[in-house]
Amino acid sequence: MLVVDDEPQIVRALRINLSARGYQVLTAPDGTAALKAAAEGKPDVVVLDLGLPDVDGTEVIAGLRGWTSVPIIVLSARTDSTDKVEALDAGADDYVTKPFGMDELLARLRAAVRRAAVSAEGEEAVVRTASFTVDLAAKKVHRDGAEVHLTPTEWGLLETLARNRGKLVGQKQLLQEVWGPAYAKETHYLRVYLAQLRRKLEPEPSRPRHLVTEPGMGYRFEP
Repeated sequence: MLVVDDEPQIVRALRINLSARGYQVLTAPDGTAALKAAAEGKPDVVVLDLGLPDVDGTEVIAGLRGWTSVPIIVLSARTDSTDKVEALDAGADDYVTKPFGMDELLARLRAAVRRAAVSAEGEEAVVRTASFTVDLAAKKVHRDGAEVHLTPTEWGLLETLARNRGKLVGQKQLLQEVWGPAYAKETHYLRVYLAQLRRKLEPEPSRPRHLVTEPGMGYRFEP
């Protein structure tokens, strides 16, 4: 389990209570440390404060959701419904407001873990190919030791393919996930943006090894 909070007294109380109930507890004081700890420690659940000193907790949720389906429970002093909606829309599984009862939090933790139907096994924050590296948590791509600048649309396309690496991703699914339901038939968008990605990432863009076209069906990411 990963506890992310910049209030030492809350972290200490959670560590004591959770450890006493058999949980192995990792902690992080800010968002950057949280993403690193999650990638390295592979926790089975994340308890996350929104008011972190470096980035907002919703950004941490988005970073985690780039590569993992681990249950995320927000533990925050923010009681406004807008904050709750934003956190849940970003990918949080539950929202508990401070001050909180330990028994309620534990019950919600158990429920979140039970609901995690998708196994975390095999999920990796970093996808490596022979030509480039995709960091799904940090939302960055590196090639030959240097970061490759991608537009938000290029990143959205690459992220969707990388999260489904080795699997055929249909044209309609890609268009809906990256551009939205209204663009389900705009297949020329895919050709244009895949060509751009290949120019930036493939050693031989005209003979792609990693961003492969399945004619008439979709695309496949091959590490």
